[in-house]
Amino acid sequence: MTDDEKKLCSELKQFRRRCGIHVRRQAPIAGYYPDFAIHERRLIIEVDGERHFTVDGLARDTVRDGRLELLGYRVPRFNTCELAESFDGCVEEILGALGLMSENPAIAAPPLVTPPLKGEGNCATPTPPSPLRGRVRGGGHPEPTADGG
Repeated sequence: MTDDEKKLCSELKQFRRRCGIHVRRQAPIAGYYPDFAIHERRLIIEVDGERHFTVDGLARDTVRDGRLELLGYRVPRFNTCELAESFDGCVEEILGALGLMSENPAIAAPPLVTPPLKGEGNCATPTPPSPLRGRVRGGGHPEPTADGG
């Protein structure tokens, strides 16, 4: 695990305390072990390193994502460069996928689908989001090179 993946893991652990959202690391789902899973929101978060950008890696990820989507999961993917260069933007994208922030900070976030457990925080009145800073997010994986790297 890279330093930025460790930083993301630490940030996601805070979601339970702040918002009552339980993020699990490498929880088994349909024979796969995604990097992070939020079952009650049907969200899987993947952090992709170099091996995901080979022809075989892209094919495996496409099959895997398709199977997980059939089970009702959404699968946002971030590559390690995105985490390093725009960590806050990646976290904000995850918060957006969870419905905890809006593009317009004047609009309150929608309520949680599952209310937080007693004593685990309340996201009904979230802290206004910070503006996106230097967020660079591609629409998918980069094209693989001829040598597979």
